[in-house]
Amino acid sequence: MPFTRLGRAALLLSALLLLSLAGPAWAAETTSVDTGGTAWVITASALVLFMTLPGLALFYGGLVRARNLLSVLMHCFIICCIVSLIWGLFGYSLVFGDGGSFIGPLNKAFLAHLGDKKLPGHLPEMAFVLFEMTFAVITPALIVGAFTERVRFPFVVLFSAAWVIIVYLPVAHWVWGGGWAAQHNVLDFAGGIVVHTTAGISALVTAMLIGARRGFPHNLTPPHSPGLTMAGAGMLWVGWFGFNGGSALAANASAATAIVATHFAASAGALTWIALEWLRVGKPTSVGLVTGCVAGLATITPASGFVGPMGAIAIGVAGGLVCFHATLLVKQRLKIDDSLDVFAVHGVGGMLGSVLVAIFAASALGGVGYVASMDLSRQLGVQVLVVLVVALWSAVATGILVKLLDVTVGVRVSAEEEYDGLDLAAHGERAYDHT
Repeated sequence: MPFTRLGRAALLLSALLLLSLAGPAWAAETTSVDTGGTAWVITASALVLFMTLPGLALFYGGLVRARNLLSVLMHCFIICCIVSLIWGLFGYSLVFGDGGSFIGPLNKAFLAHLGDKKLPGHLPEMAFVLFEMTFAVITPALIVGAFTERVRFPFVVLFSAAWVIIVYLPVAHWVWGGGWAAQHNVLDFAGGIVVHTTAGISALVTAMLIGARRGFPHNLTPPHSPGLTMAGAGMLWVGWFGFNGGSALAANASAATAIVATHFAASAGALTWIALEWLRVGKPTSVGLVTGCVAGLATITPASGFVGPMGAIAIGVAGGLVCFHATLLVKQRLKIDDSLDVFAVHGVGGMLGSVLVAIFAASALGGVGYVASMDLSRQLGVQVLVVLVVALWSAVATGILVKLLDVTVGVRVSAEEEYDGLDLAAHGERAYDHT
């Protein structure tokens, strides 16, 4: 018995000694990583990926004919897979590599040696890699809405991969990776320029070059499932909390401010749009309500972390108003078949918000104010300059890319395949079993 007690005491003493030795290392690990901020950024990453799969896929899918639903889901899904691997192999490095005004170096290619690195603010760099990857994924997926129901699947695969490399990666580096636009103090909190301007302008160019669907503009089949579209829009709205709030890269006041601004702008955009629609056609529609919501969300994105709640409402109203009339201009006057209004909603909204942030960021209007070297006029000039350069870069690069792919793999399906629907023509499947 004495030996047993002595043995137990020795075991207890050994355990205490091990804990005392391990304690400092454990304490150093917890203090070197902002666990709360890390948890929020990882959660925000999941929310942004949720925006693409299934949010955007369902939002777009409900707006097309039933015989094309699977093709839209396939487009969003394959884009996620392709872009994710591009991001890991070299995309992240070209955007966030050290140095370069136009494009980053390959010093972080293959995500080598990033597992134990931390960014300022004690955020693991891998968490940042994950978060930014979800932005790269959703941006080319937005463009899908411009050419639904009439393009070949190989075109979607090759276009999306090439577009991310040629358009998205350089622009993201200019604005977020320390490139020339960042050096000029451009404001883009969560992607009004990087995401919505690039995707919106590219959507317009692809719609113009590919041509309209059969029956456009007067004999198109209406959306086959507005219910799916509303469900997808709800997912986008919730996911946008991670899109904008996560861009603070910390669980702090900036994230909370961005989320509040996001919610208010979405609500204001939806109500503005449906009021205009009600006055114009005599009935409020579900598709109109959710489209206005997305317009408000796109417009507040670049400003969400820089403006106050009342500024967010004003931006949301502006987004609903301007984007509503942009849809009428593009389809009814210009006769461009941007199928799901990517340019009018995302492009126009993103560019509008990227300009308005220069105004509503002013501290006198409840915003966070400007950096020391900037004032309203200088900030406005920078915002307009960067938007114009990015729009031009996106348009030219997209036009060249579409033309090259048209003469190599072909862009459009045949008239018969378009009539039958891409679900059967491209994938040999149906979304719905009607037997």
